[in-house]
Amino acid sequence: QVKLAESGGDSVQTGGSLRLSCAASGYTYSAMAWFRQAPGKEREGVAGLRGGRLYYADSVKGRFSISLDNSKNTLYLQMNSLKPEDTAMYYCAARVSYIASYSSVWSRQEKYETWGQGTQVTVSS
Repeated sequence: QVKLAESGGDSVQTGGSLRLSCAASGYTYSAMAWFRQAPGKEREGVAGLRGGRLYYADSVKGRFSISLDNSKNTLYLQMNSLKPEDTAMYYCAARVSYIASYSSVWSRQEKYETWGQGTQVTVSS
């Protein structure tokens, strides 16, 4: 069973940067992603990765970068130029089984079988 453990969340000021990490163990995966959920809002996909292809929500394009270190089995989310609206709990998600249409469904949370417990990011103005 895949297990995911996020870290790196913190409180920063507007314009600051953070790097989130997600250590994966237990199995291999076909795709991984970062989601976030702000208070009172639905969970939304932030960035996804499969086979070297990267996917981003429009709200974070040009500011966030997803990457994977296979040697460490760790997924990263580099977040730059942070805004107050980026404040949320950030979750790592993984999918073990292959899905052909990943490019069109990467941001749908029901497509992921395993989730981490989340790490809090707070951006103050």
